[in-house]
Parts: sequence; C-alpha cells; structure tokens
Amino acid sequence: MGDTRGWWARGRGLAERYPWVVDVGVALLVQGAMTMPFVVPRAAGLAPATWAAYGLTTLTVVPLVWRRRAPLAVLLAILLASMVYKLAVDGPGQPLPYNGLVIVYTIAVLSPPWKRLVCGVLVLIAVPVGVWLNTRSARELTFSAFVFAAAYVFGRLTDARQRAHRIEAERAAARERARIAREMHDILSHAVSLMIVQAEAGPVAVRTAPERAEAAFDAISETGRDAMVQLRRMLGLLRDSEGGGREDDGDALTACASGLAPRAPQPGVGELPALFERVRGSGPEVRYEVVGAERGLAADVGATVFRVVQEALTNTVRHARARTVDVQLAYGEGYLLIRVCDDGVGARAGSGGGGHGLVGVRERAAAHGGTAEVGAGPGGRGFEVRVRIPVVAGVPDATATVTAEEGR
Repeated sequence: MGDTRGWWARGRGLAERYPWVVDVGVALLVQGAMTMPFVVPRAAGLAPATWAAYGLTTLTVVPLVWRRRAPLAVLLAILLASMVYKLAVDGPGQPLPYNGLVIVYTIAVLSPPWKRLVCGVLVLIAVPVGVWLNTRSARELTFSAFVFAAAYVFGRLTDARQRAHRIEAERAAARERARIAREMHDILSHAVSLMIVQAEAGPVAVRTAPERAEAAFDAISETGRDAMVQLRRMLGLLRDSEGGGREDDGDALTACASGLAPRAPQPGVGELPALFERVRGSGPEVRYEVVGAERGLAADVGATVFRVVQEALTNTVRHARARTVDVQLAYGEGYLLIRVCDDGVGARAGSGGGGHGLVGVRERAAAHGGTAEVGAGPGGRGFEVRVRIPVVAGVPDATATVTAEEGR
C-alpha cells in the first residue's frame, strides 16, 4: 500500500511538472477508443471503413493536445472536424463523443465563467445539429444531452474539490507558520534571556568571585549551543518539507559539538530538569513538584508542557527579579495542570495578552483543547501561569527519561 501511494504521488508530481505529457496521453487514449469502430468489421451492406475516414477521425482528436492552453479553440476545431467527418465521408459512427466530452470537462474545470458560457451555447447548438444529421431520434438527443451535461457537472465538481484542497493547504501552511513562529520565539527568547542575564552578571563576578564568572560563561556557552541545536532541527525539518537538501558543514559541526543527534526529538517532560538547571544558573531557584500519579504523555503533549514551562520561566528571568520559582505538574483525572509561579514583582508586560510568548502559551493550550490563565500569584504576590490540558492515556513521551524525583 505504501509503494502504491508513493508511485501515485510521484505520478502526480510528474503530471504537475509536465502537463503536456498528460494531454498527449489523453489524446492517445481517446484516439484508441475512437479506433475501435474501425477495427470491428462493419455490417453487411455498408461500405468498408477507409483511411480517409480514419484520418478525419484523428483530426478530431489531435486538438486535445492543446486543451489546456486554448480550450475554446480546441472545442471549435473538434466541432468543425466532426462536421466535416459527418458530411464528407461514410465512416463508422462512435458509441460516445469521447473528444467532445473531454474538452467540455476540461473547460468546466479550468475556464472562467464566460468561457464556460460560450461552451454551453456551442454545445446546445452542436448537439441538436449532430443528432439531426445522424438519426434524428429523440433517444439520441436525450442521451447526448445527458452525457455532455454529466461531463460538465463532473468538471465543476472537480474544480470545487481542487479549490477546497487549495484552501485547506493554505490553512495548513498558515497553521504551520504559526507553529514555527511559536517554536522560534520560545527557543530564541529563552536562550537570549538566559545569556543576557549571565553576561550582565559576568563582569561583577570576575571582580568578586572568579569561579562564578567561569560558571556564567560556561552557562552562556551551553545555552547558545542548545539553542543552535534546536534551531538547526527546526530548519532541517523545513528543508525536508521542501524536498530536502544537503547538510552544510557548519550545521554538522554544530550538531556534533552539542553532543546531540542532528534530528533530535522535540523536548518533553524529561528535559524539564535540565531546563531548571539552566535557569538556576541565571539566578532564581526553581522548585519542581509533581502532584498526583505521574503517567506517560503523548509526544505532542510532552512538547507543549516543556514549551509552556520554558516560556513562563523565560518571562520570570526577563521581568520578575524573582528569587524563587515554583513549577508544579498536577495530574488529575483526564487532565494535566501546569503551574509556574514566582515571587517577583508581579503583573508585567504581556500579562494582558499582548506579549508574543504568553499568546503562544494560550495557542499551545488551545491546540490541545485546554485553557491558559496568567496573572498575579496567590495573595496578589508574584506572577502565575496556569495551563490546563486534557490528557488521556497515550503513547509515552519518548524523551521522558528523567524522573520528576531527579529534577526536584
């Protein structure tokens, strides 16, 4: 089944790049169908089919090669050639007007309304004239009108389906751009905030406590490498989605220097202790608590938990001037509550929803059907972020290799 889908996808890609190949194939298929009456022996008393008749039949098919580029001209050419065939030669008839059906379908799919209107007028004239030149029967007139109407309706349905697919693709692209923007914001905002705090403390530490200055520089280096690895993973995914590309040496060196694989998974609950250590190196003490029976989370939920906590801690480092931050994961019946509360200066920029980071927190929660609240902490002190996400038993978070107890 996978191979079939792969062949189908490659075939569609080839057709989109070389549409003339499809048009030639359609013309050959129609020519094959219209050749059948010339192969089957004619009834006794009828003159045998001639090469001249077959040549005129071919002339009614060849214009289909240009059906996308000049559909109305192709329709007129087919009608004219068919009229000459009917009046000039005594050739075999066709069970279906294959060439006419193909061009009507094409016009219904690709052409603007005025061309479709012209097509309808021409068909309304040509069908009765053709029936009058052939059998002059109501049965043939009804059948011809039905098949041409069906070709037009199928064409319009195809156009509607293609439009729906394009709209859905645009919406999916917009959702993906928003997701990438959130990821980029979370990665860069967190890393740059920690690096700024460490860099500002470095000169003071050099004069008073050299060992702390060395630790600060180590933290800056580690934070920068971690941000580079995460950014490289995201850019690699973007390149893969656009058809892939060769890794450049700089990216490969960055991945090797970090000690992580080039395609590391999204961070999850298991990476929270390492995140807390980086934040502790920037000043505030992080206290981590798990309430309730801890259980495995799906990978996307685990990534959301990590990013929510990361953004809340980033805001604390940047704005709060806090000494301690409490992070709590409370596992309830069918939900997970994330609380991040500091003892800093309280409500700050972004708490009303204007900050991109806290907007991203709300979007991440909403993506899982959850809610997010931000504001003053208990008793009006500090700042608190509360996110509630519905969870069900699912695939365990692949990155959860570190227990909550180890991170406390």
